Amino acid sequence: MTIQLHWFLPTYGDSRLIVGGGHGTPIGAAHGDRDASIDYLASIVRAAESFGFTGCLIPTGAWCEDAFITASLLARETTSLAFLVAFRPGLVSPTLSAQMAATFARHQPGRILLNVVVGGEAHEQRAFGDYLDKDGRYQRADEFLEVVRRLWAGETVSLDGEHVRVEGATIPSLPNPVPPLYFGGSSAAAGPVAARHADVYLTWGEPTPAVKEKIEWIRGLAEKEGRNIRFGIRLHTISRDTSEEAWAQADKLVKALDEDTVRKAQEGLQRSQSEGQKRMLALHEENRKNGTWNDARSLEISPNLWAGVGLVRGGAGTALVGSHTEVADRITEYAEIGIDEFIFSGYPHLEELYWFGEGVVPILRERGLYKGEGTACAPTSIPFVSGR
Repeated sequence: MTIQLHWFLPTYGDSRLIVGGGHGTPIGAAHGDRDASIDYLASIVRAAESFGFTGCLIPTGAWCEDAFITASLLARETTSLAFLVAFRPGLVSPTLSAQMAATFARHQPGRILLNVVVGGEAHEQRAFGDYLDKDGRYQRADEFLEVVRRLWAGETVSLDGEHVRVEGATIPSLPNPVPPLYFGGSSAAAGPVAARHADVYLTWGEPTPAVKEKIEWIRGLAEKEGRNIRFGIRLHTISRDTSEEAWAQADKLVKALDEDTVRKAQEGLQRSQSEGQKRMLALHEENRKNGTWNDARSLEISPNLWAGVGLVRGGAGTALVGSHTEVADRITEYAEIGIDEFIFSGYPHLEELYWFGEGVVPILRERGLYKGEGTACAPTSIPFVSGR
């Protein structure tokens, strides 16, 4: 049992505090006090590569920069790191999407991964000219991905679907290897689409029993399709030499928030049609009602799993918080129930990447859980690791 590690790129801006973004975020509202320039993002991807990470997730949405263009600019900044490019099926044609991915793969073989985001916010989809309802978006994604898969297989494709119509579609070059598709979704409409098309099914960070239940659901659907798929989880992390230091940092993040900020963020997040977002909101709903949300430890929903990020950030709203060993323990537990890939982030993303890479990664290597080949210093040369 070995895992893959990925990091996240904050293409909307970074900060030493929590930056809003994701589901329910007003268009243009997500930003940080640290500019997400290509130079800054390049420092993150180079660090991720040095720790042997497989890739970096680049988000999509009206609240952040374009993922495909960002990946193209950053590809020359590294030599082996892959880019997990989020995109929304239907905003451009499936033929063009297949061609874009194949072009990237031709020039950077094996370095593009695709994260299919169907979209959970009707108001945001309308801003892009998409007026389908949620079920319609999943139906379109199903047809869209069929076309993409067949084009990558070298077929000439004609499809007269309910939402997608193409005639005699081809692409000039085939990707080798074919980019794997990452797909998330907690609703009933999401499951069958994931089972038919996903190579990796993604979930946001919930306690292990809930994650295990989701894995079993998708695995069962995939088996009916004659397919085996991998599973990934999206989490933030706050890892320090001691548990006390980590929780002090979590407390600092939550103490920087105020009632008005949380209220406004929650009003936006409540509009989300995403079942996954509703599950994220439920993790800290009681704390918001009884006023205990500003005590970091009150938001620990299971050992070392903290729901504080989701107070103001849409999408992934939980973090692993604790000593390097505690965080490694929780990662091990997720791996034991079937999680193969982990996508992490933290505030700020560059500094938290080093805390994680220098503190947690050596422990995962020692356990034989992680075998990513990096160029970072050996643990013995990093003074603080000895205190984990």
